[in-house]
Amino acid sequence: MENEQLALVASSIRKSKAKPAPVVSQVDPVARVLLDVSLPHLDRYFDYLVPESMSDQAQIGVRVRVRFSGALHDGWIVDRCETSEHEGRLERIAKVISPDQVLDPAILTLARAVADQYAGTLPDVMRAAIPARHATAEAALESQDPSASWCSVPEPQLLARYAGGPALVTRLSSTTGWTIKAPGPRAVWVCAPATDPAAQVAVLVAAAASSGRGVLVVAPDARDVSRISQALSEVLGPDQYEVLTADLGPAARYSAFLKIRRGYRRVVVGTRAAVFAPVKELGLIILWDDDDDSLAEPHAPYWHAREVLVTRANQTGSAMVIGSTSRSVEAAALVVSGWARNVAEPRTAARTSAARVITIGGDSEQARDEAAMTARLPNIAWQTAKRALESGPVLVQVPRRGYVPNLSCHACRRPARCIHCQGPLGVTSGHAIATCTWCGHLAGDWNCQSCGGRRLRAMSFGEKRTAEELGRAFPGVIVRTSGRDSQGVGVLDRIDDAPALVVATPGAEPRADGGYSAALLLDGRVMLDRPDLRAAQEAVHRWLAAVSLVRPASQGGTVVLVADSTLTAVQAVVRNDPIGFSDRELIERAAVHLPPSYRVAELTGTPHDLADVVGLATLPPEAQVLGPVPVVGGPRKPSDEAMMRTLIVVPADHGSELAAALKAVTAIRSARKDGAPVTVRIDPIALG
Repeated sequence: MENEQLALVASSIRKSKAKPAPVVSQVDPVARVLLDVSLPHLDRYFDYLVPESMSDQAQIGVRVRVRFSGALHDGWIVDRCETSEHEGRLERIAKVISPDQVLDPAILTLARAVADQYAGTLPDVMRAAIPARHATAEAALESQDPSASWCSVPEPQLLARYAGGPALVTRLSSTTGWTIKAPGPRAVWVCAPATDPAAQVAVLVAAAASSGRGVLVVAPDARDVSRISQALSEVLGPDQYEVLTADLGPAARYSAFLKIRRGYRRVVVGTRAAVFAPVKELGLIILWDDDDDSLAEPHAPYWHAREVLVTRANQTGSAMVIGSTSRSVEAAALVVSGWARNVAEPRTAARTSAARVITIGGDSEQARDEAAMTARLPNIAWQTAKRALESGPVLVQVPRRGYVPNLSCHACRRPARCIHCQGPLGVTSGHAIATCTWCGHLAGDWNCQSCGGRRLRAMSFGEKRTAEELGRAFPGVIVRTSGRDSQGVGVLDRIDDAPALVVATPGAEPRADGGYSAALLLDGRVMLDRPDLRAAQEAVHRWLAAVSLVRPASQGGTVVLVADSTLTAVQAVVRNDPIGFSDRELIERAAVHLPPSYRVAELTGTPHDLADVVGLATLPPEAQVLGPVPVVGGPRKPSDEAMMRTLIVVPADHGSELAAALKAVTAIRSARKDGAPVTVRIDPIALG
């Protein structure tokens, strides 16, 4: 009895010494918080009480730390209100991480739309939209002058060579306000060959900046961003824009983000993640080279920069220009729907402004040579390069990286696969042993699983092997290579006009001072024969990008395309007609129920999990379920259960219903913790 009384006395003493509960804020005491948690069933807002001591800092958009399910998690405040719909006891915010309101309400709306469109979660999108906090960068920025100086913008030049170009520049430079119902101009711009795209992008930026509008420019990689930045420095000045790329590093990227969020800079140039840059008074969005694979987000929910920027333009009413040396099928769909207009050279001018293109099987006697149809470097290509080297550099485009990236059985021609993980075999040099490009195992004792053969042959050649061959074919000529290696380096940005052979992979071609005197586009069938829906579109895109670097035909510029001239994609390059090609591709895809006229959801998982998802989903009546079929190249471990792929196809106007159904099923399976996750990709960049 005495022990119980002593325990009660001790308990009362401890309670009397305990700290009193923090006083809750008197104004809007409830904060709605978006947790930085990727679980699909937690993709919603949670209510927390705001302590009075944090009320001034806990504003909408700040980053906070809260307790959830027994652990501390970061999150963002999306709203402050008086009451909560939650009937239970609310937890208090544990900490305001930073008083900076990093989450812009307009960006939150955009991120929610992207998550819904791609059947993903909002926190996954927010990680791409808001860089990680860097306290040192915050402190350094506080000491800077917050005033945003803005120099006088020169009178924008008119893009006179393009049909619709002068009208576009005039509208961008006008001071007329744009709204969601009366938006700014939208254009799909095909950049003329043998011109500088960066300088023309700067013209569009200057036009919008002259009217006081904010501008966002998104490009595929750091090289394009650097070129556009240099052009903007010449037009606007070096301190009138901000660069936002992942290559900046954590501190520099967060500092650039804060400058944009606070309105210190109104012109932003960046790579893929810059689509979410919180630009003040946004009036113009420019997307350069929308057909580049780098613009597709590799992490869930696998959004594409083009679709995000189109959504952003619709939400803000801002103008938008999608530019490239070609025209993607998705951009063609925007033009056909009336959302955008073409801005391009007239057909007569487009035929004469580009370099002359010669194909295998073309009109010339040399091109019709039977041996040329099978030779990797036909005689006409060799002769063209020899003549062109007298007046400048020659570009040689090769579709594959490395030395010999793909091998096959010499007897039956089946692709050679690793016996450990089924990855493709390749060779890294002329003296190297065949090696698996996935796991790195040596294949010295390889034998074919089909016919038992032990000899290997090359299926394709990379830029290093090509440079080696050209060095022997053109003795005394400098041979340079440009292509990303395994560390992502090795790409040249610019070369001078001295005679040289430049061997480059698609997308890694350096610009030449004065343009290339000729270009050789090798292994055309390798580009076209890929088992991918976008193979022809990708080939035309890469070929036209190379053609645009060559001098015009009036200056002797010549391109040799080693591919059959009867193919539609090849003819589009010969005629310099990317618009006609994309229009035809759009019609053909619509006829077979493929994007962009239809939306496709690609589901990847085990057979049991795929069946579970399809069975639970309330799909639109128009949906077609295709598969499942085995995933090519997987799994890598024999003990793993086979991975399968299922496609769900619906008309484009039912795409939101499909995404919503898949998102709901993902949340259900996440909540019940049953089965393995199923990867969901809406309109994947590589299909097939």
